Amino acid sequence: MTKPCTILGIDPGTNLLGFGIIRVDASGKAQYVDMGVLDLRRVDDIYEKLHIIFDKVCALCDLHHPDDLAIESPFYGRNAQVIFKLGRAQGAAMTAALTRGAKVYEYAPRKAKQAICGNGAASKEQVALIVEKTLGIDIDPKHLDATDALAIAMCHYYQMTSPLAGKSSGGSWEKFIAANPDRVK
Repeated sequence: MTKPCTILGIDPGTNLLGFGIIRVDASGKAQYVDMGVLDLRRVDDIYEKLHIIFDKVCALCDLHHPDDLAIESPFYGRNAQVIFKLGRAQGAAMTAALTRGAKVYEYAPRKAKQAICGNGAASKEQVALIVEKTLGIDIDPKHLDATDALAIAMCHYYQMTSPLAGKSSGGSWEKFIAANPDRVK
């Protein structure tokens, strides 16, 4: 038995911000709720973009009441300015969710891809296909930022429901048995 919850996933960006929402029912099954892309390419002022991101995430939180926000963390790139912009978009989304009572969790892009596809270097198209099949939905290829956001939400769901979540992946059977005596029969 699992505590039902709603997870809002965000793929942050100052030009395109993807969002995806899943609901986990009492049996522990994840179900698709909503997804979309906030297109900010026509907005020139960076501060106006951040204000729009904040307002949109607040509106999503008011509509769907997520318990958790799972957001993609900025990854290292060649251009530091891109990382700063992503960090600002991420901060606006995180602040909006926090003001609405959601807990915030960050996941690296590779971790989400690994959780969804089993390959941390999977393409956006591979991620979209697996998310589509897992949630039983049809996804328009123009919504790849939204499927990335659903993947982040699914990654958080898997992290929440995994018996090994938070445990070190290294070690031995002896350490596992010592840490989990109730699981040995």
